[in-house]
Amino acid sequence: MNEQQINKILSDTAYVRMGGSEDELKCANYLKEKCVELGGKAYLEDFEVDMAEIEEAELIVDGEKIPCKGYFCSGSAEISAPLYYLRHDDAFSLSQCRGKIVLNDVYMGYWRYQDILENGAVGFITFDGNANFTDEDIDQRELRSYISKGNKIPGVNINVKQAIRLIENDAREAVIILKQNEYNGKSHNCILDLPGEIEDTIVFTAHYDSTSLSEGAYDNMSGSIGLLGIAEYFIKNPHKYSLRFIWCGSEERGLLGSKAYVAAHENELSKIVLNINLDMIGCIMGKFIACCTSEEKLVHYLEYLGAVESFGLRAYQDVYSSDSTPFADKGIPAVSFARIAPNNTATIHNSYDTAKVMKASQLLADIDFINIFANNMVNAGKCPVLREMPENMKEKLDIYLARKRDKKK
Repeated sequence: MNEQQINKILSDTAYVRMGGSEDELKCANYLKEKCVELGGKAYLEDFEVDMAEIEEAELIVDGEKIPCKGYFCSGSAEISAPLYYLRHDDAFSLSQCRGKIVLNDVYMGYWRYQDILENGAVGFITFDGNANFTDEDIDQRELRSYISKGNKIPGVNINVKQAIRLIENDAREAVIILKQNEYNGKSHNCILDLPGEIEDTIVFTAHYDSTSLSEGAYDNMSGSIGLLGIAEYFIKNPHKYSLRFIWCGSEERGLLGSKAYVAAHENELSKIVLNINLDMIGCIMGKFIACCTSEEKLVHYLEYLGAVESFGLRAYQDVYSSDSTPFADKGIPAVSFARIAPNNTATIHNSYDTAKVMKASQLLADIDFINIFANNMVNAGKCPVLREMPENMKEKLDIYLARKRDKKK
């Protein structure tokens, strides 16, 4: 892998790749072909995903049409109700949701949705973007099935500038008109196997899909290129452990590819000793991090390794919001590598995530360090990372996966 090849891949994949779309499948096949070029043989494994086609989506507030996008999979309905801005999540504020269309200034996650549903909301509005940017882009969002659990109220997403105007003008009455066709579609994981001397396996993951506005160069074609670079190394070099590389689909839609993988391969998980996940590396600016959902000893090992290799990094123990999480939830120790850009130097999940924020030489340097770590694990006499999830990580996984509410928030 060299700088020219990296820039070519970034150029070839500079298009939106939403989970379950034809363009996502196009990219999966492209990665499959890249594996063949490296001397490997990859294959695609499909899994079912919820899909929707929006036929009509309107938000009318006090008689004025507000640009919006309807939430996928939030049903079809036409409702008219008072508009309520939910500023806080205390019991009193939530009690005011009854019979209202609720404007939220947080992402529509599991607990927020359950809260407004239980308190009688009849519809919802979210917003995204940046009040200081010139664009008025609107992301295409969805009401994920694990959030709604079949209990759907219609929702729309708007740009932050419109949200500010609504509250500034004391908006009172809202109408949501939403019509959509919901159906079951397919997304795909691209998988490459490199058998080793033993059956015990180290799994490498990175997602290749993007959000609706994004070319996803940083998040996460960078990680997908990283997997290609690591695969290239181990195709050419010996490895004791068997290796599996998974380019995961539909990560941006709730880690669907990695969740589908661990569900479909339940009987093989006992052979996996470690998951190494790449999600956002190689940007021009930013610090390199290693988030370990594992015993704390791995944190210290990575800190020492960084010092030995003269490679700056911050290692810590936590749950990373990426494809490492479903593996960790099955008791498999995981580490996610990322280079986190400072605020306003590279952003994700929007139209500004392009190759302009990337630096091929930095991506190569990140790959080189990850390869050093991977080689130590892959050719260890015995993988030194304890295959047992610590209690503090189990609790964090429960919170992240909405099985338990975070009492600190």
